[in-house]
Amino acid sequence: MRRMKHRRKQLRIDEGKVLSWLQAHPGVHDAGDIGRGIGIRRHERRVFLALLVNLADRGLVERLKGDRYRLVPRRRLSGVLALRPEGYGFLRVDGEEDISVFLPARELGEVMDGDRLTVVAWRDSRGRWEGRLERILERARSEVVGVFHPGRRDHLVVPLGREALPPVVVPRGATSQAQPGQVVVAAIRHYPERGRPARGEIVRVLGDADDPRVEVTATAIRFGLPYEFSRPALAEAETIAERVSEADLAGRRDLRSLPFVTIDGLSAKDFDDAVQCERVDDGFLLRVAIADVAHYVRPGSPLDREARERGTSVYFPGSCIPMLPERLSNGICSLNPDADRLVLLAELDFDREGQRRNVRFSSAVIRSVARLTYTEVQAHLDGRKRERPGCDQLDDMAALARLLQRRRQEFGSLDLDLPEADIVLDLRGRPEAILRRERLFSHRIIEEFMLAANQAIASFLERQGEAFPYRIHEPPAIDRLMELQHYLAHFGLGFNIDQEGPKPSDFSDLLQQVEDDAVLSLVVNQALLRAMKQARYSADNLGHFGLGMSHYCHFTSPIRRYPDLLVHRALRRALALDRSPAPAALAELCEQASHLERRAMEAERDVLQLKKCQYMARHIGADHAGVVAMVRPFGLFVELDDIFVEGLVHVSRMEDDVYYFDEDLQRLVGYNRRRIFQIGDRVRVRVDRVDVEGRRIDFVLLDGE
Repeated sequence: MRRMKHRRKQLRIDEGKVLSWLQAHPGVHDAGDIGRGIGIRRHERRVFLALLVNLADRGLVERLKGDRYRLVPRRRLSGVLALRPEGYGFLRVDGEEDISVFLPARELGEVMDGDRLTVVAWRDSRGRWEGRLERILERARSEVVGVFHPGRRDHLVVPLGREALPPVVVPRGATSQAQPGQVVVAAIRHYPERGRPARGEIVRVLGDADDPRVEVTATAIRFGLPYEFSRPALAEAETIAERVSEADLAGRRDLRSLPFVTIDGLSAKDFDDAVQCERVDDGFLLRVAIADVAHYVRPGSPLDREARERGTSVYFPGSCIPMLPERLSNGICSLNPDADRLVLLAELDFDREGQRRNVRFSSAVIRSVARLTYTEVQAHLDGRKRERPGCDQLDDMAALARLLQRRRQEFGSLDLDLPEADIVLDLRGRPEAILRRERLFSHRIIEEFMLAANQAIASFLERQGEAFPYRIHEPPAIDRLMELQHYLAHFGLGFNIDQEGPKPSDFSDLLQQVEDDAVLSLVVNQALLRAMKQARYSADNLGHFGLGMSHYCHFTSPIRRYPDLLVHRALRRALALDRSPAPAALAELCEQASHLERRAMEAERDVLQLKKCQYMARHIGADHAGVVAMVRPFGLFVELDDIFVEGLVHVSRMEDDVYYFDEDLQRLVGYNRRRIFQIGDRVRVRVDRVDVEGRRIDFVLLDGE
């Protein structure tokens, strides 16, 4: 009996005492010094030495020759928590994109996804960051949006989305008469603490979960998207005329006789840009007309404040939360056909090789002759000629776009193949098909023209000394490139890293090598995406690595992006059309715009995944062929062949073996049978479970797969 008690006492050696002692005594110490310092007894020595080895394996201390130890350097870091459903999480560190700190589940019992934390962090034995919670700086949310589930005593609100939020307990009498299955907003009155769940009360009932209008409202609340315009903004919008007046034309070039056309998707309603192209002097003259939104939205006005707060329009299947009221976004600012519209114009003169010879910017009035769709334009290019106004220039547009694309590729511009989903909705707004979006050359025409205009305006404004938001994309970090080299070598692929740093052409050559191999193309595109940094807005010009451009900004979408509106104001100043000063806090505006862009993208992905889950919920039990699109420690993401969705095969459902994650080669390997699953593998799966509320689709591998 004494031995049992004695053994239990040994197991209670506190690692915190070891770490605190080493922190108070900087330098290198042998195990005996550390043991004496914290009062280890002789019969506890074996467990104590095992604890030191464990601390070294976890990267908390460094083990040196002669059984000596020292504390691993630590950093106090702050950032936002991304919590995983399994309980652990990662801290996205403020201002350090390349650092993500792993936090084990035992540290996170009282925190929620999105909370701002301060942690003490260190590198483990493999160089990865790990940490422990020091304190909660700021709660991410005071409310959760979820589905109401009544219980016998207390009720639950199960949060929507993949953010791994725990259910909120709602006591009787605090339900606002919500009905089972309805979407509600619950105010958090008590956060998780000492093993007790979050508790709150329902403050708003949004409606039935399958109502498309409820879906949009719920998403807007969850992601903090303003979805109702302020009264002052709406009142100002009402004062703006629905038609261009004679007074508006003063000082503008009249280009209403030119055959400008808009080319957009079938469902588009806000037309920012119109184009016109003609062959001239052994080359091409391209005119890119962009809605002159800055003429209507003045700095500091209610409309401007509303646009700045939103940052961007947010697009969902079948609906949109616009940056500007529809009276502007679909009305006077939109380049609708057969209507006079005010524009800022970029005239780009190219030689027959696609080299830009000259550029001119001005304000103008145009009148679009046709609203064309990508499908219509592609049909025309494929030989099914259209007799509509403006279509006689489409072949010239295609010829110029091919030249521009070739020149970009020669300079190493990256074209990652990242397919997108098209959600086909029925009349009630419910998904009836999920298709891989077809990428047509007609899409490429507009992309090339917008890239050319954006590049030209950035160079012009910099020469003019104007302050404006650049669109920048920094080169990938060297350690990411080393990991990428090691990973691609497994597939017989590689690239050289120049002493002066990476160049876009290093990777564009790699993409061209694999473009005819579907599996290798998937491998390379996924790997490059992981290695690249995220593009953002900046007051300083750091270049755009992915496009291979030294100067770049966003100019062509001022109806739906606030940075474009800032660029328009800069151009108006440069052309002496506007005397308003440059924004005083441009760096802060750029940081805010980058944040709002990411927020909008997350909301759009969430609704897209919701529609996929709703569709797949009707196909539980169905068998499908697919390809492994991604491998993570917790399982395989499989993309289906016949329906453009991904689902997870969780490692716990791979019952033929015990699998471990080979991080270097991004694959799962069976301990016993040595079976390997990696990106590009063909598999057959069955739809096992769909969690619509949690936005999750689960597959299981079929026997023999």
